[in-house]
Amino acid sequence: MKSAVETLNPTRVRLTVEVPFEELKDSLDAAYKKINQQVTVKGFRKGKIPARVIDQRFGRGAVLEEAVNDALPKFYTEAVNEAELNPLGQPEVDITELKDGETLNFTAEVDIRPTIEIPDYSGIEVTVDAVEVSDEDVEKAVSDLRERFASTSPVERAAQDGDVLTVDLEAKVDGEVLEDGVAEGVSYTIGSGELLDGIDEAVKGLEAGGEATFTSQLKGGTAEGKDAEVTVKVTQVAARELPELDDDFAQLASEFDTLDELKADSRKRLENMKQFDQATQAQERVLDELLKITEVPIPEKLLADEIQTRKHNLEHHQLGQMGLDLAKYLEIQGKTQEEFDAETEEAAVKGIKTQFILDELVNKEKLNVNQEELTEHLVRRAASSGMSPDQFAQAVVEGGQVPMLVGEVARGKALAVVVEAAKVVDTNGEAVDLEDDEDEAAEAAEVEAAAEAVEADADADAEEKTEA
Repeated sequence: MKSAVETLNPTRVRLTVEVPFEELKDSLDAAYKKINQQVTVKGFRKGKIPARVIDQRFGRGAVLEEAVNDALPKFYTEAVNEAELNPLGQPEVDITELKDGETLNFTAEVDIRPTIEIPDYSGIEVTVDAVEVSDEDVEKAVSDLRERFASTSPVERAAQDGDVLTVDLEAKVDGEVLEDGVAEGVSYTIGSGELLDGIDEAVKGLEAGGEATFTSQLKGGTAEGKDAEVTVKVTQVAARELPELDDDFAQLASEFDTLDELKADSRKRLENMKQFDQATQAQERVLDELLKITEVPIPEKLLADEIQTRKHNLEHHQLGQMGLDLAKYLEIQGKTQEEFDAETEEAAVKGIKTQFILDELVNKEKLNVNQEELTEHLVRRAASSGMSPDQFAQAVVEGGQVPMLVGEVARGKALAVVVEAAKVVDTNGEAVDLEDDEDEAAEAAEVEAAAEAVEADADADAEEKTEA
C-alpha cells in the first residue's frame, strides 16, 4: 500500500491511497465466506459454494463491493498512522479506481486536529476580586442562619409582611375552573415571591377565614402563560418568631458555645468561599487571556456539529425539563434568534479552542493523571450530577467515558501550569498566591474553567470527535 497526504487547509487533509490487489486477498476470502453463509445454491451445501459459482450466480461485483467495504477501514487507518495524523470525526471516502485483479485506489478527506503553537504565557496578567469580608457580610450570614431557626405561631390578626399563611387556591380561565387549578393547605410566606404575582397584595390585611380574588398570569400547568382569575382563601395566619441573637442561639444553631465564636466561624467560612471564588475567577481570566494570544484554526465540520449538539441539548434536555420551548426561552431571556445563534457559536468556538489548547499543553508538559486525581474528580462530578459516586462511576464505565474524565482532569492540570506562570493580582493591587488553595479550591476551579464551554450532556460527543 502507498499513501500520500495533501493539506487542503490547516484543519483538513486529503489522503490518496493505492492498494495492490493482492493486499485485498484476506478481504476477498472473507467476502466469499460471508456470502456463502447468506445464500443457497441448489446442488451445493451451505457454506461450500465454490467462488466461481458465486461469481456466476451473484456477480463478481457483489463480492468486490463486500471485500472493499471490509478492507477500506483497515487501509484508511494504516494511511492515517503512517502520516501521523490526528483525525477528527469520520472521513469522506471516494473510490477513484477499482480494477479487478489489479488495484484499488481511493481518497479520504478528513478534518484533523490543527497544529498549535503555544505562545509564551508567562506574561499573562489578570486582576481578580480581593478577598474582603466586612462586618456587614458576617451579620448577614448570622441573620440568614437565624432565619432558618425561626418558629411560627398562629395569630388572630390581619396578615402582614413576613407572616406565614395557610391558603386554599382556585384558578379559573374564561370562567372555568382548571383541572389542575385547585390547591388546598398551601403554605406561603408573604413577600417571598414563591407563588403567583399579585398574591401578596391580595392577602395582606386578611384574617383567617378571609378571601380575595385577583388576576395573575399562570407560571405552569395546562394553562401556562394565560391570565387566570385566582381566588385565595386564608385558613390560618402565623407570625414568624426569630430567636434572640445570644449564646443560647449559638449553641442551638452550631457547635459553638458563644455568639462571638459563631461569628468568627462565619467570617472564616465567608473568607474560604471568597478565596474559592477568587481561585475560580483567576482560572477563568487566565484562560481567557490564553485564548486571546493563541491562534487556533477551527475545523468547520467540528464547529457545525458542536453548535448543533449544544442547541439539541438545550432544546431537548434542559428546556424540556423546565417545560419550555426555545421560543419561550428566548422570550424570557429577551433575546432574538440571531442573538441566540451568535452566542451559541461563540461558546462553541471557545469550547473547541479551550480543548485544543489545553490538550496541546498536556502533551507539551507531559502531564499525567493518577488514580487519586481521577477519583477526586469523579466524586465532584457525581455530586454535581446528583448521583452517588458508585452510580456515577458505573455510568461512566458503561458509557465508555473514562477517557473523557481523564481528559478533563489533564486539562485542569494544564491550566494550573499556565496560572502558576501568570501574574495574578487583586483589586487592591496585592499579588494573589493560589498555591495554598491548590489542593482544594484551585484544582476544582481549574477543571471547571477548562471545561467551561463544554455542556455536560455533550461531553461524550465532543470527546468522541476529538479522540476518534
